[in-house]
Amino acid sequence: MAKLVVLTEGFAGKTCELTSERTTIGRLEDNLFPIPEPSVSSHHCEVTLRGTEVLIKDLNSTNGTFINGEPIKEGVLKPGQTLRLGQVELKLENGRVVAPGTNPAKKQLDHTMPIPGGVKLNELEQGTHAAGSPFAKKSNKANKAFLYGGLVLGAVIIALIAYSIWQIQSR
Repeated sequence: MAKLVVLTEGFAGKTCELTSERTTIGRLEDNLFPIPEPSVSSHHCEVTLRGTEVLIKDLNSTNGTFINGEPIKEGVLKPGQTLRLGQVELKLENGRVVAPGTNPAKKQLDHTMPIPGGVKLNELEQGTHAAGSPFAKKSNKANKAFLYGGLVLGAVIIALIAYSIWQIQSR
């Protein structure tokens, strides 16, 4: 029986046997395989069994779905290959007996693997992200309104302090 084994520290050893034709993976508990990690989307990807093939389909996740480091929208995951959802790595095992002395759930930590993508400086400067993005460039109007509001509030506080001091001195 094929199964997905989480390799990422903190979730290492967590497994999902692929017993149903369709398995959803994501951060929320309504997925058949929930992975409560912030880089994993609420409904990140779908695993479909087609004969002996394991088909992975990205469900428009925020941080992407990768097979052996390559971004995919849809692809076939083969035994021994790595599936990455955000910052969480999983490996597909086909259910065969593992050789003694090896731990398939233990990730090699001999080097740092950078996460591709992210926000690029020129995108921030140009404001190319979608309007709903938390990285969208803010308008100057909002910044000016915040600045003027802070100045008015500061002036009111200073006036109240000055008035209080004047009241105390006039008694």
